[in-house]
Amino acid sequence: MKTAKVLMILGLVLTVCTLAMAADVKRTASISDLKGKVEVRLMQDKGWTEAKIGTELNQGDMIRTVGDSWALLNVDGRAETATVEVKANSQLKMAQLLENKQVSSQTTLLDLAMGEVLIKAKKLHSEKSKFEVKTPTSIVAVRGTTFSVAVKAVD
Repeated sequence: MKTAKVLMILGLVLTVCTLAMAADVKRTASISDLKGKVEVRLMQDKGWTEAKIGTELNQGDMIRTVGDSWALLNVDGRAETATVEVKANSQLKMAQLLENKQVSSQTTLLDLAMGEVLIKAKKLHSEKSKFEVKTPTSIVAVRGTTFSVAVKAVD
């Protein structure tokens, strides 16, 4: 009877460990530099707050620059996947920042509502990895390059 209980518990632990390894893990982006009025809206907060160097942005968080301001983000911190320069009068959401270690893939989806970003993305190491920027009218996907995306207001 004891052996059956031990085997059941061991099986349950192995199942939980396997599911945990297969699940996507959330990644972060951090503000490494900024100038002027830069604000962030974190998922748990209702309003915009002043951004600071070192502020971490998680999936669902947003950043905006006002006037002649700009901010530089490192996606994944020190071992970065990309640097993202958020230019003046821009609003950017970290729509997806995920990693699946079991299949060695990363998913990055940035949602640019308005303004401009300059991205220096490192080459993706896995065919299953994705780096995309969404705008109100399109989605741009890259495998590793430097590129700019702009969204202009329609008058």
